[in-house]
Amino acid sequence: MKIYTKTGDQGITSLLGGVRVPKSDLRIDAYGTVDELNSYVGLLRDQEVNESRSEFLKAIQDRLFTLGADLATVPGKDKVKKPDLHYTDVQELESAMDEMEATLPPLTAFILPGGHTSVSFCHLARTVCRRAERIVVELASYEQVSDLVIQYLNRLSDYFFVLGRKMAAELQVEEVTWKPRIN
Repeated sequence: MKIYTKTGDQGITSLLGGVRVPKSDLRIDAYGTVDELNSYVGLLRDQEVNESRSEFLKAIQDRLFTLGADLATVPGKDKVKKPDLHYTDVQELESAMDEMEATLPPLTAFILPGGHTSVSFCHLARTVCRRAERIVVELASYEQVSDLVIQYLNRLSDYFFVLGRKMAAELQVEEVTWKPRIN
């Protein structure tokens, strides 16, 4: 089977279930951004500091594929059997954050991204996740989108923030706090 089909050469693509839409469609932007996020999670998973978290990050990648399938399907127009997102997926992110935060110093200021390449990758994942969330929220103002998809993305960006702090601690990198310039 060839990877190229030439069916998208005119800027049109198919959603799951066969509905054809322009590649500029908000639904395409939403799941395309989730796909971009998934690539950043893969990059995070490849970081040596995340070796012990590799399986959890892989599970996040799996959930992102699930989320992408949900976003790629027009509600009521599909006859496609697709995987489900569960509230327990959100709870797993919360538990992981609670576990990491228990070992971190309290947050007293805004943190600037950076300090180590691996930590910077985590902040990139966080910001792409926030962008995906914004696009999905916009999509939800026009079409039905599962509340759980928005919840998961919201919690996932929080997870990446805490993970970045945890990675910095494990790498013994000082967190750089924002010191606003006040004239």
